[in-house]
Amino acid sequence: MKTKVVRLYGVNDLRLEEIELPAIKDDEILAKVVSDSICMSSHKLAVQGAKHKRVRHDLNKTQPIIGHEFCGTIEKVGAKWAGQFKAGDKFAIQPALNAPDSNGEATLWAPGYSYEFIGGNATYVIIPNEVMEMNCLLEYNADNFFMGSLAEPVSCVVGAFNAQYHTKPGSYVHSMGIVKGGSMALLAGVGPMGLGAIDYAIHNPRKPSILVVTDIDDNRLSRAASLLSPEEAKKNGVELIYVNTNTISDPVEHLKSLNGGKLFDDVFVFAPVRSVLEMGDKLLGRDGCLNFFAGPNDPDFSAELNFYNVHYASTHIVGTSGGNTDDMKESIAMMAKGELNPGFLVTHIGGLDAVAKTTIDLDKIPGGKKLIYTHKRLELTAIDDFVEKGKADPLFAKLAEICGRNQGLWSAEAEEYLLKNVQEI
Repeated sequence: MKTKVVRLYGVNDLRLEEIELPAIKDDEILAKVVSDSICMSSHKLAVQGAKHKRVRHDLNKTQPIIGHEFCGTIEKVGAKWAGQFKAGDKFAIQPALNAPDSNGEATLWAPGYSYEFIGGNATYVIIPNEVMEMNCLLEYNADNFFMGSLAEPVSCVVGAFNAQYHTKPGSYVHSMGIVKGGSMALLAGVGPMGLGAIDYAIHNPRKPSILVVTDIDDNRLSRAASLLSPEEAKKNGVELIYVNTNTISDPVEHLKSLNGGKLFDDVFVFAPVRSVLEMGDKLLGRDGCLNFFAGPNDPDFSAELNFYNVHYASTHIVGTSGGNTDDMKESIAMMAKGELNPGFLVTHIGGLDAVAKTTIDLDKIPGGKKLIYTHKRLELTAIDDFVEKGKADPLFAKLAEICGRNQGLWSAEAEEYLLKNVQEI
């Protein structure tokens, strides 16, 4: 059967084209992709081309389909997997397969980087045997597709919380996870991923008792407080405080005062900014754990760390990049129950025809996640622009109305309307 795809040919050379899929083998699955969320990792793939560490083949001979944050429905199941999956099932994908090679060594190959017939920016794909063998084809039960596409970025937040660790004097055993009932600070924490972290912090079973969130922009802080209010946090047993540190002469002392004069158990840094990272280090209490969540583009990025406190106060630092399969399963389960709302992450909507340019220019496009509906033809459009575009286009007028009833966020209702009313590609 034919499928429309966006494939990588070289540096910043992404092409939308139609190709023929071969018949599936007994150990493969044919699937329809409905949505894909464009990741900065895909931008890095486009920028690096054949030099990217996950590119598997000679691009002159074999071109991979890009995109790895996707969700859809199963169309046909090979005999090997017929007892576990069936046509019509919704699915999400954990792209970090770590599948072994012929020598048993884990590989970096992943959907969206390394495969000719599977990637998120396609209408139909063939899911290879190793995805199922590694338990990376995940059951997804929800009334929408976009949350399935966001399960991977949400799992990054879940993984970061799980990667935190703490110790006890006299023991070498690390207690994994944030301190339950402890104090937490999220610095530069009201961007899309920061909002996801606030959402998870106040709704997951292992909560802090106090959560201080900083930024330097009143508009972003106000929006965060309207979406994730201190009142909502209080219902869940968390004292949530938003702070603009740009107006405070001594942010460290001020944040300590909000925590009863004490330093913090867990600190997350959501911006690759030296001054913010160094402030995070200064906020760590005894056995405090600093999570450098923001991935810098500069390979020489560095900051000062207080090694006196490392030695005498047992402070420590972790960095996380992505979540594992269990993190994704937790994300999917919480979203399906309505406990998490990843709509906070989405700022733009587009169709498959918008993928190539969006991926290449992603570092220049402000906002959060760019959500793609792969069977649709639609220019990339910011949700904030729906009202203005709606003055001339009834499609956007209706989408603006729907999003307006949902705090300006993308939703299952908005998705359903788009899928029914936007032109097929």
